[in-house]
Amino acid sequence: MVASVIEGVGLKGLVACVPEGRETVEHLAARFGEDAARKIAKATGIEARHLVPAHQCTSDLAEAAGRRLLDRMGWEPASVDLLVMVTQTHDHILPASGYLLHHRLGLGKGAAVLDLTLGCSGYVYGLWTAAAMLKVAGGRRALLIAGDTTSRVLDPNDRAVAPLFGDAATATALEIDADASPMAFALGSDGAGAPYLTVPGGGLRRPEAPAHLFMDGTQVFAFTLREVPGNIRAALDLAGWTVDDVDHVVLHQANAQMIRHLAQKLGATPAQTVLALGGYGNTSSASVPLALASELVEPLRAGARRLLLSGFGVGWSWGTVVLAAGPLAVCETILLTAGGNPADSAEATGGAAKDAGEAALSAGA
Repeated sequence: MVASVIEGVGLKGLVACVPEGRETVEHLAARFGEDAARKIAKATGIEARHLVPAHQCTSDLAEAAGRRLLDRMGWEPASVDLLVMVTQTHDHILPASGYLLHHRLGLGKGAAVLDLTLGCSGYVYGLWTAAAMLKVAGGRRALLIAGDTTSRVLDPNDRAVAPLFGDAATATALEIDADASPMAFALGSDGAGAPYLTVPGGGLRRPEAPAHLFMDGTQVFAFTLREVPGNIRAALDLAGWTVDDVDHVVLHQANAQMIRHLAQKLGATPAQTVLALGGYGNTSSASVPLALASELVEPLRAGARRLLLSGFGVGWSWGTVVLAAGPLAVCETILLTAGGNPADSAEATGGAAKDAGEAALSAGA
């Protein structure tokens, strides 16, 4: 296990972006039957997910989030020294998506760019990487982009996975700050878990196979209960915290039952435990920051909050960080319309944007 404390780097702002198209339980009922759709929703806690239209990619959501973040922070693009991009759903096999965003966001030629191919644990790994690189490389500011368009690799008729995954991207602003709370990380991995959550036809290894995601849910659940509680306790111990010291426990938003079970095992209360997947589903590398940007907007804008963030899944890979963050200059979720225009979030518009997104999805936008 890698365990480290990074000091002097602060989390300053966060923007999440989801596409306007939404698939709800009603859409699933038309495909799988009413009873099956309702059972899936009850078991997972997922009522709806945002899905990209055919012409949008991960970079489109990431660019919208990154532009909004830079604008709200008042950061000139040239002031960013480092861009770390975390995704499993790159636009292309090459070049890496980070370089597409470097150009589209107008970052300077002196900025370093690094892409990490990670999913469920990706935000924590990305935070660790970006913070550590800022410290050792002498930079001042970093953008951490984390997001996936997992719907692109789903079989829409596979009821084991199609109702679970949504699309999203997030942008996080990090800056050197001597007064920032230390970040205590605990990270681990076990490549023996690779066959249980995979897209076997992706990349160059088996180009003849269909590029559809396969997940063995029983193995995923067993791995989570086996590895994650100890990893979280290790991060808490490293920080000198107990779970009672934490204001908000934000676990990878994969399944409501799993989140509640893990929280109970850790001794976290329902009030501490953040559930944000009901309207978004499992958004892979974006799930933890999307939970922050959708469920903890007011607390994080108002003042410092003590956070426990933990991601775990594909690989197997897992990681936890405990830190204090806030007040954030920006913390919000926005929509990207089918036409490519950023808009207020569906949740912030009292349902009108939700209705428009469902109409766009039904029309095949």
